[in-house]
Amino acid sequence: MEWTEVLNRIAKGENERTEFKSNFKDKSNIGKTICAFANTMGGLVVLGVSDARQIMGVAEDSEGLQERLTSFLQTGCSSPVSARLGRRNDPNGWVHWIEVPRQRGYEPLRYDGRVWVRRGRSSVEPSPSELQDLYNLFGYILTEERAIEAASSSDIDLGTFRAYLRQLDIETEEGPQPHADDDLRNRSVLVDVGGQLRPTLYGVLAFGTEPQRYPQTANFRIACAAYAGADRAASPLVVSGATGRLDEQLTRALAWFQTLGRFETYSGLLRTDRYLLPIEALREALTNAVAHRDYAITGSKIQLDVFEDRAELTSPGSLPNHMTPDSVRAGGSARSRNESIANYLLTMRFMEQRARGWPLMRAAMREFNGSEPELNHDADARFVRVTFRLGGASQ
Repeated sequence: MEWTEVLNRIAKGENERTEFKSNFKDKSNIGKTICAFANTMGGLVVLGVSDARQIMGVAEDSEGLQERLTSFLQTGCSSPVSARLGRRNDPNGWVHWIEVPRQRGYEPLRYDGRVWVRRGRSSVEPSPSELQDLYNLFGYILTEERAIEAASSSDIDLGTFRAYLRQLDIETEEGPQPHADDDLRNRSVLVDVGGQLRPTLYGVLAFGTEPQRYPQTANFRIACAAYAGADRAASPLVVSGATGRLDEQLTRALAWFQTLGRFETYSGLLRTDRYLLPIEALREALTNAVAHRDYAITGSKIQLDVFEDRAELTSPGSLPNHMTPDSVRAGGSARSRNESIANYLLTMRFMEQRARGWPLMRAAMREFNGSEPELNHDADARFVRVTFRLGGASQ
């Protein structure tokens, strides 16, 4: 960009594509701005100019600052930024500028582990729906095998991974053992990306230390809410979020549901306290939601809603691998979208024998209150919903 165009941008002031900085001391804000420009429509960062559009100049040595800016563009963000640098020795001092083009790779640029976008004159983190749209724009499709490049091998909890191996009856202490990184890579927990080992989505969700820490995974959790009426227009009574690794999410969601209370049933003089639903049915539904949800839909979470007459469990995505509601109800052959996650849940004993989920839920509900679970598959809206009717019809 020529100096005359830079002067023109200074005269117009800051906007969604122009930002002024007095110097390079505040690397954090400059990094966010560069990242936001690259992820949206591009923009210009001008150093040595005040917010009031006054050229003040940068006191730092011009050559040294150019070297620092070049280095920052190469290493400051999640991947190198192909920006152009310029400078001009104005009577008030040196002015430096960074011309950031709109950047398109296979995923959005990150600074400090987070995605940033431009909104007016500010650089902000996108909302979940905006983040999903951004990943779609970049052509990024997240599957369980895909690397989470903001994570590293140190973000995998080796103790949790070895406990999983012991569930598989694999010895982890005695005799010659493979190097930890080799073991993790062989089991699809790590994958090589440009010479660096990065956790896969499966690795982060099953064995990560902070699974919801990353931009792509922030919504991979179970949102729980109980309402005073028959729909979401009613006042929420209890709201919670089940986060953590997959096994922790399931355990926490079930524990939350059990806090909602019980009711009494009698057989003769014998009293039985029962939860609002058979726990084995809800556990199976939650496990299947976690195992089969579409993880490419990064902006949505699994939703467990409890109303006065029913509980609804909504999972992002359509039924996997061309399955139909009829084939699900019939207990058709297992066709998992996320094979590693499904096998993990089976090994950890959250999932019963594959393809037995719906028959198990149906039998539990028939015994509980004579009803059957309902399945709603909306391919256009991209969700699958299982509904359980509350109450003890068989009291």
